Amino acid sequence: MITTSTLTDTRRDTTKAKLWTGRVLWALGVPFMLMDTALHLTIPQVVVDASLKAGIPLSMVRPSGILELVSIVLYLVPRTAVIGAILLTGYLGGAVATNLHTEQPFWMPFVFAAFLWGSLYCRDKRVAQIFA
Repeated sequence: MITTSTLTDTRRDTTKAKLWTGRVLWALGVPFMLMDTALHLTIPQVVVDASLKAGIPLSMVRPSGILELVSIVLYLVPRTAVIGAILLTGYLGGAVATNLHTEQPFWMPFVFAAFLWGSLYCRDKRVAQIFA
């Protein structure tokens, strides 16, 4: 059972270097995801063109942006960060599939998923214990 003291202790035993590495990875991943969300919610012409090329109906663009935003919010809240990371990993997996389908470079979603999980690994000892 996770108690309040357990949640408060999640950052203890983390070195300054590891904590700063986590912050840098966070700063590389989260703003990109927020920019992507903004594009999906505002639907500029570049998103319309990309959606048509990928065969994604325009009616699904805004709901995918809302799903991405909810996942990011969950990721940003320490208690729900792992759930948010899992949802964002699924979202980025869909981006990989779409990029493969449209013959676009597919490595970028992998990079951002690594940033998100790497940041969580560095900042939360519970996540580090899972991978240890």
